[in-house]
Amino acid sequence: MLTLFGVVSIIFFLFTVLPGDPAQMMLGQNESEEQLEAVRAKYGFDQPISVQYLYYINDLSPVSFHSVKRNDYTYLDDNKYNAVKLFTISGTSLALKTPYLRESFQKNGKKVSTVISETLPNTFVLAFTAITIALLVGIFFGIISALQKDSWLDKTIQVLSTVGMSVPSFFSAILFAWFFAYVLGEYTHLNTTGSLYELDDFGEKNHLMLKNLILPAIVLGIRPLAVVIQLMRNSLLEVLQQDYIRTAKAKGLSMPIIIRKHALKNALNPVITAISGWFASMLAGAVFVEYIFGWNGLGKEIVNALNTLDLPIIMGSVLIIALMFILINIFVDIIYGWLDPKIANT
Repeated sequence: MLTLFGVVSIIFFLFTVLPGDPAQMMLGQNESEEQLEAVRAKYGFDQPISVQYLYYINDLSPVSFHSVKRNDYTYLDDNKYNAVKLFTISGTSLALKTPYLRESFQKNGKKVSTVISETLPNTFVLAFTAITIALLVGIFFGIISALQKDSWLDKTIQVLSTVGMSVPSFFSAILFAWFFAYVLGEYTHLNTTGSLYELDDFGEKNHLMLKNLILPAIVLGIRPLAVVIQLMRNSLLEVLQQDYIRTAKAKGLSMPIIIRKHALKNALNPVITAISGWFASMLAGAVFVEYIFGWNGLGKEIVNALNTLDLPIIMGSVLIIALMFILINIFVDIIYGWLDPKIANT
Protein backbone atom coordinates (compact mmCIF):
# COMPACT_ATOMS: atom_id res chain seq x y z
CA MET A 1 0.00 0.00 0.00
CA LEU A 2 2.87 2.37 0.78
CA THR A 3 4.47 1.60 -2.58
CA LEU A 4 1.21 2.27 -4.39
CA PHE A 5 0.70 5.50 -2.44
CA GLY A 6 4.19 6.64 -3.43
CA VAL A 7 3.49 5.86 -7.09
CA VAL A 8 0.20 7.78 -6.96
CA SER A 9 1.93 10.82 -5.43
CA ILE A 10 4.78 10.82 -7.95
CA ILE A 11 2.42 10.43 -10.90
CA PHE A 12 0.17 13.26 -9.74
CA PHE A 13 2.93 15.80 -9.15
CA LEU A 14 4.84 14.74 -12.25
CA PHE A 15 1.93 15.41 -14.59
CA THR A 16 0.49 18.35 -12.67
CA VAL A 17 3.65 20.46 -13.09
CA LEU A 18 3.69 19.90 -16.85
CA PRO A 19 3.21 23.10 -18.86
CA GLY A 20 -0.21 23.66 -20.34
CA ASP A 21 -3.77 24.20 -19.21
CA PRO A 22 -5.78 20.96 -18.79
CA ALA A 23 -9.01 22.86 -19.44
CA GLN A 24 -7.67 24.12 -22.73
CA MET A 25 -6.56 20.61 -23.67
CA MET A 26 -10.13 19.44 -23.18
CA LEU A 27 -11.82 22.25 -25.09
CA GLY A 28 -9.33 22.70 -27.92
CA GLN A 29 -8.63 26.00 -29.61
CA ASN A 30 -12.20 27.32 -30.05
CA GLU A 31 -12.92 28.01 -26.42
CA SER A 32 -14.12 31.12 -24.60
CA GLU A 33 -12.89 32.34 -21.22
CA GLU A 34 -16.24 31.47 -19.67
CA GLN A 35 -15.98 27.90 -20.93
CA LEU A 36 -12.45 27.60 -19.58
CA GLU A 37 -13.51 28.82 -16.15
CA ALA A 38 -16.45 26.44 -16.10
CA VAL A 39 -14.25 23.45 -16.93
CA ARG A 40 -11.62 24.48 -14.37
CA ALA A 41 -14.30 24.72 -11.67
CA LYS A 42 -15.92 21.42 -12.69
CA TYR A 43 -12.68 19.42 -12.50
CA GLY A 44 -11.05 21.36 -9.67
CA PHE A 45 -8.27 22.84 -11.82
CA ASP A 46 -8.84 26.25 -10.24
CA GLN A 47 -7.78 24.96 -6.81
CA PRO A 48 -4.23 25.04 -5.32
CA ILE A 49 -1.99 22.06 -6.08
CA SER A 50 -2.34 20.73 -2.52
CA VAL A 51 -6.14 20.73 -2.80
CA GLN A 52 -6.01 19.10 -6.24
CA TYR A 53 -3.77 16.39 -4.76
CA LEU A 54 -6.31 15.67 -2.01
CA TYR A 55 -9.05 15.55 -4.65
CA TYR A 56 -6.99 13.00 -6.59
CA ILE A 57 -6.38 10.81 -3.54
CA ASN A 58 -10.07 11.05 -2.69
CA ASP A 59 -10.99 9.97 -6.23
CA LEU A 60 -8.75 6.91 -6.05
CA SER A 61 -9.67 5.86 -2.52
CA PRO A 62 -12.37 3.16 -2.17
CA VAL A 63 -13.63 5.01 0.93
CA SER A 64 -14.01 8.71 0.16
CA PHE A 65 -15.57 11.96 1.33
CA HIS A 66 -18.05 13.92 -0.77
CA SER A 67 -19.82 17.25 -0.57
CA VAL A 68 -23.60 17.57 -0.77
CA LYS A 69 -23.23 20.74 -2.86
CA ARG A 70 -23.88 20.16 -6.53
CA ASN A 71 -21.33 22.71 -7.74
CA ASP A 72 -18.51 21.14 -5.72
CA TYR A 73 -15.99 18.85 -7.45
CA THR A 74 -16.54 16.08 -4.90
CA TYR A 75 -20.33 16.08 -5.20
CA LEU A 76 -21.55 12.47 -5.05
CA ASP A 77 -22.72 12.03 -8.63
CA ASP A 78 -23.72 8.42 -9.38
CA ASN A 79 -22.74 8.73 -13.05
CA LYS A 80 -19.30 9.89 -11.99
CA TYR A 81 -18.37 7.84 -8.94
CA ASN A 82 -20.57 4.72 -8.94
CA ALA A 83 -20.65 4.96 -5.15
CA VAL A 84 -22.78 3.82 -2.23
CA LYS A 85 -23.41 6.48 0.40
CA LEU A 86 -22.78 5.28 3.95
CA PHE A 87 -23.81 8.34 5.99
CA THR A 88 -23.74 12.15 5.96
CA ILE A 89 -22.47 14.52 8.67
CA SER A 90 -22.40 18.32 8.44
CA GLY A 91 -22.76 18.46 4.67
CA THR A 92 -20.11 15.77 4.01
CA SER A 93 -20.94 12.22 2.96
CA LEU A 94 -18.82 9.16 3.49
CA ALA A 95 -19.13 6.75 0.56
CA LEU A 96 -17.87 3.39 -0.59
CA LYS A 97 -16.95 3.32 -4.28
CA THR A 98 -14.73 1.91 -6.98
CA PRO A 99 -11.55 3.96 -7.60
CA TYR A 100 -12.33 6.85 -9.93
CA LEU A 101 -9.58 7.41 -12.54
CA ARG A 102 -11.35 10.49 -13.92
CA GLU A 103 -12.33 11.17 -17.54
CA SER A 104 -10.39 11.37 -20.77
CA PHE A 105 -9.59 14.84 -22.10
CA GLN A 106 -9.98 13.75 -25.73
CA LYS A 107 -12.64 11.00 -25.82
CA ASN A 108 -15.70 13.15 -25.13
CA GLY A 109 -15.58 12.62 -21.38
CA LYS A 110 -15.21 8.84 -21.58
CA LYS A 111 -14.13 7.36 -18.25
CA VAL A 112 -10.50 6.31 -18.03
CA SER A 113 -11.56 3.10 -16.27
CA THR A 114 -13.69 2.25 -19.32
CA VAL A 115 -10.81 2.88 -21.70
CA ILE A 116 -8.49 0.70 -19.62
CA SER A 117 -11.07 -2.09 -19.26
CA GLU A 118 -11.40 -2.18 -23.06
CA THR A 119 -7.66 -2.32 -23.77
CA LEU A 120 -5.99 -4.03 -20.79
CA PRO A 121 -7.35 -7.54 -21.57
CA ASN A 122 -5.72 -7.41 -25.02
CA THR A 123 -2.40 -6.38 -23.48
CA PHE A 124 -2.71 -9.10 -20.84
CA VAL A 125 -3.35 -11.75 -23.52
CA LEU A 126 -0.33 -10.53 -25.49
CA ALA A 127 1.96 -10.40 -22.43
CA PHE A 128 0.78 -13.79 -21.11
CA THR A 129 1.30 -15.47 -24.49
CA ALA A 130 4.75 -13.91 -24.87
CA ILE A 131 5.89 -14.90 -21.38
CA THR A 132 4.53 -18.43 -21.87
CA ILE A 133 6.54 -18.79 -25.07
CA ALA A 134 9.63 -17.41 -23.34
CA LEU A 135 9.19 -19.71 -20.34
CA LEU A 136 8.56 -22.98 -22.20
CA VAL A 137 11.12 -22.48 -24.95
CA GLY A 138 13.65 -20.87 -22.62
CA ILE A 139 13.57 -23.67 -20.05
CA PHE A 140 13.87 -26.28 -22.81
CA PHE A 141 16.90 -24.70 -24.46
CA GLY A 142 18.41 -23.79 -21.08
CA ILE A 143 18.35 -27.46 -20.07
CA ILE A 144 19.86 -28.52 -23.39
CA SER A 145 22.55 -25.86 -23.09
CA ALA A 146 23.45 -27.01 -19.57
CA LEU A 147 23.57 -30.68 -20.50
CA GLN A 148 25.72 -29.91 -23.56
CA LYS A 149 28.03 -27.52 -21.73
CA ASP A 150 30.87 -26.06 -23.85
CA SER A 151 29.72 -27.94 -26.95
CA TRP A 152 29.02 -26.22 -30.28
CA LEU A 153 25.28 -26.45 -29.51
CA ASP A 154 25.76 -24.75 -26.15
CA LYS A 155 27.82 -21.96 -27.71
CA THR A 156 25.30 -21.45 -30.51
CA ILE A 157 22.43 -21.14 -28.03
CA GLN A 158 24.45 -18.67 -25.94
CA VAL A 159 25.25 -16.49 -28.95
CA LEU A 160 21.63 -16.43 -30.11
CA SER A 161 20.36 -15.63 -26.60
CA THR A 162 22.89 -12.78 -26.29
CA VAL A 163 21.69 -11.35 -29.60
CA GLY A 164 18.09 -11.69 -28.43
CA MET A 165 18.80 -9.67 -25.28
CA SER A 166 20.64 -6.99 -27.25
CA VAL A 167 18.07 -6.22 -29.94
CA PRO A 168 15.43 -3.59 -28.94
CA SER A 169 11.83 -4.76 -29.16
CA PHE A 170 10.75 -1.98 -31.51
CA PHE A 171 13.47 -2.95 -34.01
CA SER A 172 12.54 -6.64 -33.77
CA ALA A 173 8.90 -5.71 -34.31
CA ILE A 174 9.67 -3.79 -37.52
CA LEU A 175 11.96 -6.57 -38.78
CA PHE A 176 9.48 -9.39 -38.04
CA ALA A 177 6.52 -7.49 -39.50
CA TRP A 178 8.46 -6.76 -42.70
CA PHE A 179 9.94 -10.23 -43.17
CA PHE A 180 7.22 -12.62 -42.00
CA ALA A 181 4.11 -10.60 -42.89
CA TYR A 182 5.29 -8.72 -45.99
CA VAL A 183 8.10 -10.67 -47.67
CA LEU A 184 6.75 -14.11 -46.70
CA GLY A 185 3.14 -13.03 -46.37
CA GLU A 186 2.09 -15.21 -49.31
CA TYR A 187 3.19 -18.29 -47.35
CA THR A 188 2.57 -17.29 -43.72
CA HIS A 189 -0.75 -15.47 -44.35
CA LEU A 190 0.11 -13.18 -41.41
CA ASN A 191 -0.87 -9.51 -41.24
CA THR A 192 1.57 -6.66 -40.67
CA THR A 193 -0.98 -5.03 -38.37
CA GLY A 194 -4.07 -6.28 -36.57
CA SER A 195 -5.57 -6.88 -33.17
CA LEU A 196 -7.16 -9.79 -31.31
CA TYR A 197 -10.64 -8.86 -32.53
CA GLU A 198 -11.44 -7.28 -35.88
CA LEU A 199 -14.63 -6.17 -37.56
CA ASP A 200 -15.88 -8.10 -40.54
CA ASP A 201 -16.14 -6.55 -44.01
CA PHE A 202 -19.59 -5.21 -43.20
CA GLY A 203 -18.46 -3.58 -39.92
CA GLU A 204 -21.13 -5.41 -37.97
CA LYS A 205 -19.46 -8.20 -35.99
CA ASN A 206 -16.12 -8.74 -34.27
CA HIS A 207 -14.15 -11.86 -35.17
CA LEU A 208 -11.39 -13.49 -33.12
CA MET A 209 -8.12 -13.27 -35.08
CA LEU A 210 -5.59 -15.43 -33.23
CA LYS A 211 -3.09 -15.27 -36.09
CA ASN A 212 -2.61 -11.57 -35.32
CA LEU A 213 -1.23 -12.66 -31.94
CA ILE A 214 1.66 -14.71 -33.36
CA LEU A 215 4.14 -12.04 -34.43
CA PRO A 216 3.71 -9.53 -31.57
CA ALA A 217 3.85 -12.34 -28.98
CA ILE A 218 7.06 -13.75 -30.45
CA VAL A 219 8.67 -10.30 -30.68
CA LEU A 220 7.66 -9.39 -27.14
CA GLY A 221 8.93 -12.74 -25.85
CA ILE A 222 12.38 -12.64 -27.49
CA ARG A 223 14.18 -10.71 -24.75
CA PRO A 224 12.73 -12.62 -21.75
CA LEU A 225 13.34 -15.84 -23.71
CA ALA A 226 17.04 -15.01 -23.94
CA VAL A 227 17.16 -14.21 -20.21
CA VAL A 228 15.40 -17.46 -19.27
CA ILE A 229 17.85 -19.51 -21.35
CA GLN A 230 20.85 -17.93 -19.63
CA LEU A 231 19.38 -18.20 -16.14
CA MET A 232 18.16 -21.75 -16.60
CA ARG A 233 21.52 -22.91 -17.93
CA ASN A 234 23.56 -21.31 -15.13
CA SER A 235 21.14 -22.34 -12.38
CA LEU A 236 20.92 -25.94 -13.59
CA LEU A 237 24.70 -26.23 -13.86
CA GLU A 238 24.97 -25.08 -10.25
CA VAL A 239 22.28 -27.49 -9.04
CA LEU A 240 23.88 -30.44 -10.86
CA GLN A 241 26.98 -29.97 -8.70
CA GLN A 242 25.06 -30.56 -5.46
CA ASP A 243 25.58 -33.65 -3.32
CA TYR A 244 22.02 -34.94 -3.66
CA ILE A 245 22.43 -35.00 -7.45
CA ARG A 246 25.57 -37.11 -7.08
CA THR A 247 23.60 -39.43 -4.79
CA ALA A 248 20.85 -39.74 -7.40
CA LYS A 249 23.45 -40.61 -10.04
CA ALA A 250 25.01 -43.18 -7.70
CA LYS A 251 21.63 -44.85 -7.33
CA GLY A 252 21.59 -45.39 -11.10
CA LEU A 253 18.86 -42.89 -11.98
CA SER A 254 18.88 -41.68 -15.57
CA MET A 255 19.64 -38.05 -16.33
CA PRO A 256 16.09 -37.23 -17.55
CA ILE A 257 14.65 -38.52 -14.25
CA ILE A 258 17.28 -36.61 -12.25
CA ILE A 259 16.46 -33.42 -14.11
CA ARG A 260 12.69 -33.84 -13.83
CA LYS A 261 12.40 -35.08 -10.23
CA HIS A 262 15.38 -33.52 -8.45
CA ALA A 263 17.15 -30.70 -10.29
CA LEU A 264 14.46 -28.78 -12.20
CA LYS A 265 12.40 -27.57 -9.28
CA ASN A 266 15.41 -26.18 -7.41
CA ALA A 267 16.82 -24.60 -10.57
CA LEU A 268 13.62 -22.67 -11.25
CA ASN A 269 13.97 -20.08 -8.45
CA PRO A 270 16.01 -17.50 -10.42
CA VAL A 271 13.87 -18.17 -13.50
CA ILE A 272 10.67 -17.40 -11.57
CA THR A 273 12.25 -14.21 -10.27
CA ALA A 274 13.12 -13.09 -13.79
CA ILE A 275 9.76 -14.10 -15.26
CA SER A 276 7.82 -12.17 -12.61
CA GLY A 277 9.71 -8.99 -13.37
CA TRP A 278 9.49 -9.49 -17.11
CA PHE A 279 5.76 -10.17 -17.10
CA ALA A 280 5.06 -6.96 -15.19
CA SER A 281 7.47 -5.08 -17.46
CA MET A 282 5.69 -6.41 -20.53
CA LEU A 283 2.52 -4.59 -19.55
CA ALA A 284 4.50 -1.38 -19.92
CA GLY A 285 7.07 -2.57 -22.46
CA ALA A 286 4.41 -3.68 -24.94
CA VAL A 287 3.91 -0.02 -25.90
CA PHE A 288 6.12 -0.04 -29.00
CA VAL A 289 5.22 -3.57 -30.04
CA GLU A 290 1.49 -2.84 -29.84
CA TYR A 291 1.86 0.42 -31.72
CA ILE A 292 3.90 -1.10 -34.56
CA PHE A 293 1.60 -4.11 -34.98
CA GLY A 294 -1.59 -2.07 -34.47
CA TRP A 295 -2.55 -4.20 -31.47
CA ASN A 296 -5.42 -2.49 -29.62
CA GLY A 297 -3.99 -2.77 -26.14
CA LEU A 298 -3.06 -0.49 -23.27
CA GLY A 299 0.37 0.23 -24.76
CA LYS A 300 -1.06 1.60 -27.99
CA GLU A 301 -3.57 3.63 -25.95
CA ILE A 302 -0.70 5.17 -23.96
CA VAL A 303 1.07 6.22 -27.17
CA ASN A 304 -2.11 7.84 -28.48
CA ALA A 305 -2.64 9.58 -25.14
CA LEU A 306 0.92 10.93 -25.19
CA ASN A 307 0.41 12.28 -28.71
CA THR A 308 -2.77 14.12 -27.65
CA LEU A 309 -1.64 15.03 -24.10
CA ASP A 310 -4.55 13.05 -22.65
CA LEU A 311 -3.16 13.17 -19.11
CA PRO A 312 -5.90 11.18 -17.30
CA ILE A 313 -5.38 8.24 -19.68
CA ILE A 314 -1.61 8.33 -19.11
CA MET A 315 -1.92 8.65 -15.33
CA GLY A 316 -4.54 5.93 -15.05
CA SER A 317 -2.58 3.54 -17.26
CA VAL A 318 0.64 4.02 -15.27
CA LEU A 319 -1.25 3.43 -12.03
CA ILE A 320 -2.73 0.19 -13.32
CA ILE A 321 0.69 -1.01 -14.48
CA ALA A 322 2.18 -0.14 -11.06
CA LEU A 323 -0.62 -2.07 -9.36
CA MET A 324 0.12 -5.06 -11.58
CA PHE A 325 3.80 -4.90 -10.56
CA ILE A 326 2.83 -5.01 -6.90
CA LEU A 327 0.34 -7.86 -7.27
CA ILE A 328 2.74 -9.93 -9.35
CA ASN A 329 5.51 -9.49 -6.78
CA ILE A 330 3.16 -10.70 -4.04
CA PHE A 331 2.18 -13.68 -6.18
CA VAL A 332 5.85 -14.51 -6.79
CA ASP A 333 6.51 -14.51 -3.03
CA ILE A 334 3.80 -17.15 -2.72
CA ILE A 335 5.36 -19.19 -5.54
CA TYR A 336 8.72 -19.04 -3.74
CA GLY A 337 7.14 -20.74 -0.74
CA TRP A 338 6.05 -23.62 -2.94
CA LEU A 339 9.39 -23.95 -4.73
CA ASP A 340 11.53 -23.61 -1.62
CA PRO A 341 9.88 -24.43 1.77
CA LYS A 342 12.87 -22.86 3.57
CA ILE A 343 11.81 -19.44 2.25
CA ALA A 344 8.24 -19.98 3.48
CA ASN A 345 9.50 -20.87 6.97
CA THR A 346 11.52 -17.66 7.21
